[in-house]
Parts: sequence; C-alpha cells; structure tokens
Amino acid sequence: MSDDKGNIPETPEGICVWVLASGPHENLHTALLWALRPDYVIAVDGGTALAHELGLKLSLIVGDLDSSSPSLVEQYEAEGVEVRRYEHDTKWETDTELAVLAALDLHPATIFLLGAIGGRLDHALANIFLLTHPRLASLDLRILDGPHEVFLAKPGRWNRIRGNQGDTVTLLPVDGDAKSVRTMGLHWTLQGETLPEGHGRGVSNLVDTQGAQVRLDEGQLLVIVVHSAGT
Repeated sequence: MSDDKGNIPETPEGICVWVLASGPHENLHTALLWALRPDYVIAVDGGTALAHELGLKLSLIVGDLDSSSPSLVEQYEAEGVEVRRYEHDTKWETDTELAVLAALDLHPATIFLLGAIGGRLDHALANIFLLTHPRLASLDLRILDGPHEVFLAKPGRWNRIRGNQGDTVTLLPVDGDAKSVRTMGLHWTLQGETLPEGHGRGVSNLVDTQGAQVRLDEGQLLVIVVHSAGT
C-alpha cells in the first residue's frame, strides 16, 4: 500500500495469477521479463498451447474451445485440470473476460494477461477496455505483450510505473477526463493537470528514474509502457 508521498513496496504482496489468452505471442521473452512468478495459471481457449510451450502447470482452462487443440485439452483434463466450457452462441462475454473473472475466485492481488493484444483489433480493444471492468477495480491487472505493458491507474493513490530509464510511457484518459494528474520520475512532469479525453498530451513521455509513479484524483487513466529489452 502506498502513502501520500508515493512510497510503495517494490513487489506487490498477495497471490499472482497469469491468464494466457490465445492471441499472438511475439517477443514473448521480453513480456515475461516483466511478469511476476505466478501462483496460478489460467489458459483461455487456445492459450493452452502457450502453457504447453512454457511448461506451465495449469489451474484452469476457460472458453468455448474453438481455437484450442482438442488433444491438448484432453491431455490437461487427464492430468486433473478443470475445464470450464462455454457455448459460443449463448455467452455474452469473451473467453478472456470469462477467464479473468474466473481468476477472482483465487483472490489475487495481481493478474498478468498475456496474448491479449496482438491479432484482431476488436479483440485487442476489448481486452484493453477489460481493465476498466468494475469487478476488477480493487486489484492490479496488467496486460503484457512483447515490450508493451498496459494497466489502469487507480485514482486516489500513487501507481507505480515499472520501467527502466528511457522507457516510453503514455497516459491516456478513458471514459472522461483524468483530473489532477501528478507524476514522479517521468521526464515531462505533470503537477495536478487535467488530461482531457480524446487529446494526446499524455503520449510519449519517458522514464527518468526507476520507481516512476502517477497519481490522479478523479477519472480513469490508461498507462502504456514500452519497455526496453532488459529489466
């Protein structure tokens, strides 16, 4: 938990869950440099292939299973992995949304979502806007895709921006203006300004020092970090 001066622990406490979506996994090594070790792993449909590739022990498979290998799913079932099947024509949610919501049963502090951005633009946007889901407001959900890390800054507290000096940081308000935005450790500092929705003022800032942070008093603010290759 952070104080008003922005002092926060380096590593969040609590349970960490990885959710493996079925999108492309380019530059996977770079993405994994920024993921904490998981306590549980959930595969979204075709995300079973990534779990198999990484040799991960799965806790759950979720989805309509239209993009997964039937033999691989059968293999995981034989190993005792729970499979929650949904009919494509009767569900309202995407498979990724169902998987992230299922992760809430594990009471996580942090969820890392991989394979959620590459591929179809509509799926990528749906997964990014999943960050604003009201049921996820109390936890730290981060999307990792190659060098990109995306999360939603929580209002009323300092939010750590993980990155090395020179990494690019973009701040984008969603669903209205982001008010009283302050930053620490970024090259171009904000000191209580409003970032209006639809404007690009928060695009392409830079990390000056490790441990950079952002705070806002009101609104919703997407934070997009483009990491360098190393940690």
